[in-house]
Amino acid sequence: MSGRIARCAAAAVWFLFVATAELWAQAPLTITTTSLPSTTVGASVRMRIAVIGGTLPLTWKISGGKLAPGLKLNSTRGVIAGTPTAPGIYDFEVTVTDSNVPAMQIQREFRLVVTGALSIDWKQLPEVHGPSIDGSVIVSNLTKQDFTLTVIVMAVNQIGRATALGYQEFTLRAGAEQVIPFGSTPGPGTYIVHADAVAEIASTDTIYRSRKQTADPLVIQAPE
Repeated sequence: MSGRIARCAAAAVWFLFVATAELWAQAPLTITTTSLPSTTVGASVRMRIAVIGGTLPLTWKISGGKLAPGLKLNSTRGVIAGTPTAPGIYDFEVTVTDSNVPAMQIQREFRLVVTGALSIDWKQLPEVHGPSIDGSVIVSNLTKQDFTLTVIVMAVNQIGRATALGYQEFTLRAGAEQVIPFGSTPGPGTYIVHADAVAEIASTDTIYRSRKQTADPLVIQAPE
């Protein structure tokens, strides 16, 4: 009698296990992530599109719109990761597919806002004045944290030789901007001027970059 009871109990447990597995397999596929936090250019990004239900393994893909440049969606983990390189508002659709037969599939639209963290622009366009190239840039901290900023302005001639026109390293406060003049005498030649700004927040090991360069070459004539 006890053997029969044990066999019945085992059968009941097995039936319960199979029924539970079938219910889980048939659970509707649902994307539980409803929105994505905004981020900034140059920041390290890792955002997961969470899903419940369906039959594992799952597959994620971008089925419409586009992610910010520098970001990718991992197709097997549902994680958006990378470092965005351009500010903007990015609308896209994510489709998740399970391994059921036939497969279950669900879509959801998301919006990701990427704001600039650091900007550099010409305050006074570089110009040739006799043997020198002079001008100024304006740099802006668009974040809510102070950062250490390095600004380098270079004149690069037609054969790739670079001459420093200006260099500064300083702390730029959150939300502040600074005008930086530059100028030097790189010698006769045809030049493109590059202005590079690199900001570092040491406490979070975060780096931001911004760049500007002249569209037209500047010519310094050789003395007669």
